Amino acid sequence: MSGVVTGDAVYLGLQPARLPSRALALLIDLIVVWVAYLLISVGLVFATASLDEAAAMALSVVSFLLVLVGAPIAVETLSHGRSLGKLACGLRVVRDDGGPIRFRHALMRGAIGVVEILMTFGAVACVASLVSERGRRLGDVFAGTLVVRERVAPAAGMVVPPPPPWLVGRFAGLDLSAVPDALWLEIRQYLTRMGQLDPAIGQRLAERLADELVARTGTPPPPGVPAAAYLAGVVGERQAREARRVFAPPAGRSAGTGTGGSSAPVPQAPVSPTPFSPASVSPAPVSPAPVSPAPVSPAPVSPPQVSPAPAAQDPAVPVDARTEPVAPRPPATGFAPPA
Repeated sequence: MSGVVTGDAVYLGLQPARLPSRALALLIDLIVVWVAYLLISVGLVFATASLDEAAAMALSVVSFLLVLVGAPIAVETLSHGRSLGKLACGLRVVRDDGGPIRFRHALMRGAIGVVEILMTFGAVACVASLVSERGRRLGDVFAGTLVVRERVAPAAGMVVPPPPPWLVGRFAGLDLSAVPDALWLEIRQYLTRMGQLDPAIGQRLAERLADELVARTGTPPPPGVPAAAYLAGVVGERQAREARRVFAPPAGRSAGTGTGGSSAPVPQAPVSPTPFSPASVSPAPVSPAPVSPAPVSPAPVSPPQVSPAPAAQDPAVPVDARTEPVAPRPPATGFAPPA
């Protein structure tokens, strides 16, 4: 079989990258780095025009180390082995066991790459890649890394087999938070290739992986369960948890609102319509509107009442008789009082 195999005879399914693809990825990275270095150098020339020659030389050396050496190391560390050229060519730097690289691996590859790539224009790296079985250069050998291809179609038999039906749901309460990714990778690769291993070697490897898994989880397997079936059941439980975590509804949505909750909305009792009658409708209480005081207009002043002047008195009537009131005369009845 071709690919990466660990010391425990576990096939990782990783295809080492060959020289042409690695050379193309390196060329892309070098073009990007050199363009950035030239732009920074031109900027430093104008910025350090007033400094002396020693200070300008020191800044040039610092910029060379930071851009051509430090930048690739930082990019590989932060991207876990995917530089711009490797990303374009579908490559990635991994450890010998298939895990992601760390800062020490990127630092060792970058430090040795100054000698075998920059100072020798890649000649030493090309020779080392041609001689190595996995196409590794000197930086990969000393750092314990490997450049592999990511865009590889999955081969037949690379799917993790499902657990036995009688083990589905048996590990729902198992704590898997302390299991490292490296152990999950070994278990997964063993399950995908256990049919291609020697039965005795496969049995010993399954027992070792099961013991490590029990030590990480703190829960022994059920009695009478084979090691391979126990590993398949635990991996199936982990995949089920990941699926529930991915497809779970957002925390802000409630279950009964019908906006993504898992439970059905609560049914409500049907409301029977009530026949409408005018007598059943009571008028709504009407609150009196606030009455604003009307503006008071001044009352019109009426002119004083002038009594009409008395008519002219008869001059033959005495003055006393004119001033005294005159008694009313009795009505004429034809009867004369006695004298």
